[in-house]
Amino acid sequence: MSAKPMEGLRVIEVAAWTFVPAAGAVLADWGADVIKIENPVGGDPQRNLAAGGIIPASSVNFIIEVPNRGKRSVGVDLTSDEGRELLYELVRGADVFLTNFLPSTRQRLKIDVEDIRAVNPKIIYARGSGHGPNGPDAGDGGYDATSYWARTGVAAVISQGDEFPRSQPMAFGDVAGAQTIAGGIAAALFARERSGEGSVVDVSLLGYGLWNVGPSIVACELLGIPTMPSRPREQAPNPIVGSFKTSDGRFVQLVMLQSDRYWGRLCEVLDRPDLAADPRFTDAGSRATHAPACIAELDAEFAKRTLADVKTMLSLQEGPWAVHQLPIEVFDDPQIAANGYLQPVIAADGSTFHLVANPVQFDEVAPTLTRAPEHGEHTEEVLLEAGHTWDDLIDWKKKQVIS
Repeated sequence: MSAKPMEGLRVIEVAAWTFVPAAGAVLADWGADVIKIENPVGGDPQRNLAAGGIIPASSVNFIIEVPNRGKRSVGVDLTSDEGRELLYELVRGADVFLTNFLPSTRQRLKIDVEDIRAVNPKIIYARGSGHGPNGPDAGDGGYDATSYWARTGVAAVISQGDEFPRSQPMAFGDVAGAQTIAGGIAAALFARERSGEGSVVDVSLLGYGLWNVGPSIVACELLGIPTMPSRPREQAPNPIVGSFKTSDGRFVQLVMLQSDRYWGRLCEVLDRPDLAADPRFTDAGSRATHAPACIAELDAEFAKRTLADVKTMLSLQEGPWAVHQLPIEVFDDPQIAANGYLQPVIAADGSTFHLVANPVQFDEVAPTLTRAPEHGEHTEEVLLEAGHTWDDLIDWKKKQVIS
C-alpha cells in the first residue's frame, strides 16, 4: 500500500478559516492534489489575521500554514460568470468538493450540491458547518469557540469548578474536527468505489463537540443531573491516577488504573516501602477509603524531587505516567521525533519551521509536508494544466476574474 493512498485524487476546496481547510490539509498529507479556490482580492480572510494584530506578524503565518499546507492556491472570482465556469471546469475532473460556505452563499454563488452535481454527478460533496445541515440554526455561521466549545458542554466539562469557563485553546475544535471530515470523505470514496455513486458528507462543530463529551452527556441523562459531579483531588478513589507536583513546579500524570498491580513497585521507587505495608494502603479498597492520607503521602514524596529526578524514578517501574510537557518541549521528545509527528518545512522565504503531521500514517511512513501556498500562487499553473493559454489568462486578469 502507498504511504500516500490518495495520490491521484483531486480535491476542490472552496473554504476559509480553519475547520474545513484543515480537512483539506489532511487530504493533502495523504497525497491528494488539493486546489484551494480563493477570492482574487484578499483570499482566505484568515490570511489577514496577522495584519489585524490578532496574530503577531512574522515571515511565517502559522495560522495559515497549519490548515493549508500542501495545497495549490487558485484565485478565482466566483461572483462572475467566467470565474464560476472556471470552477466548474476544475470540478469536472475532481473527486471531492470541499466547502464551509453558508447555505445562502452557496446558493448565491451556484456552488450548492445540485450545482456541483450537475457538473460532476459522482463527486463527493463535503460540507463542514457550525451546526449541521438541518434545524433552525443550519444557516448560521459558527466558530469552534461557540459551536464546539461553548454550546456542546465541552467548556462546562473542562471548566468544572472554575469561576469562569476556561478559554478554548487555539483552533482546538477545528483541527480535531477536520480529521473527522477527512475520515468521512475517505469513507464516502470507499462507498463510491462499491456503488459508483457520490455521497454528501456533513460534519459540524456542534456534532463533533457532542461526540467529544458523549460519555458525560449520556451519563447526565441517565443519572438525571445537569453535569457530572467533580470530586476534590484528594478524594480520588484511586490515588495513583492523578497529577503530582515536583519541587521545581512541574507536574507528572499517573494513570495506574490497575492500582494493586503497580502500587508496591511505585512505593519501592519512591523509597517508601513502608507505604506498601501500611494497613491503610494495602489494597485498592483500602487506598480508596483512605485516599486523602494516601494522596498526601504521595504529594510529599513528589514535592521532594525535581522533575528530572521524578522522571528517572518513574522510569524504573512499569505503571503508565507522563510529564505535563510545555508545547515547546515536544520538539525534544524522542518518541515524537521517532514517529515523524513534527515535520520540517521550508517557508516561502527559505527559512525552516515545523508543522505537526496529521496523526494517521500508512505503512509506518510519516507524511512529507510542504508549506501553504501564497495567495493565488498556482492560478496560472492550474489553468494552464487545464488547457488554457496565456492569452486566456491575460484576458481574465484584465477583467479581474483571476488573480
